[in-house]
Amino acid sequence: MTRCWLIRHGEPVAEARGRCYGSMDFGLSQNGRAEMALAAEYLKREPITAVYSSPLSRARESAGIVAMNRPLAVAVASDFRELNFGDFEGLTYEEIAARHPDAYREWMEAPTSVRFPNGDCFDELRVRVLATFQNIVRERSGQTFAIVSHGGVNRVLLAWALQIPDTCLFRLAQDYASVSLLTISDGRPGVSLLNYRHRR
Repeated sequence: MTRCWLIRHGEPVAEARGRCYGSMDFGLSQNGRAEMALAAEYLKREPITAVYSSPLSRARESAGIVAMNRPLAVAVASDFRELNFGDFEGLTYEEIAARHPDAYREWMEAPTSVRFPNGDCFDELRVRVLATFQNIVRERSGQTFAIVSHGGVNRVLLAWALQIPDTCLFRLAQDYASVSLLTISDGRPGVSLLNYRHRR
């Protein structure tokens, strides 16, 4: 069996809160680092052979905490970056609704169908995430590895494993510093744990 721990980064700095951010490169807050320390504690007995990270600082910092005290270097995988929300980046949701009312309405009604102005669309995210994930699975067959990235990336992989349609994608909660366990046995994916947050 191949096992993949999907880990969302910890809480970002205060400047990110209440804003749309995907490609913006925020780091972790003090609370975010504490959250990730708890996630790392939960995973400390797992036989993780590799840790992959999005290139964004909040994910790389989170991955470093997960990999701490292991003889592993974090491998940065650019395809695990979050969506680029284009012209929406850095704006509050109220500002987006006021400046881009049509695109904002489409986003709220069909979030996986919209192309963000001067940004990405969900299909592009899915293609790059699944292609890189499948390459890692081939390389790490029979091992346990971790991916530290973003809510969008994790939802792509969980929805693929569970055959969840796009219209139901956001029913999958992905809290800051949450861990989910995706398994592949005889080529069949499954999910053994979803959106767990460790607390002392």
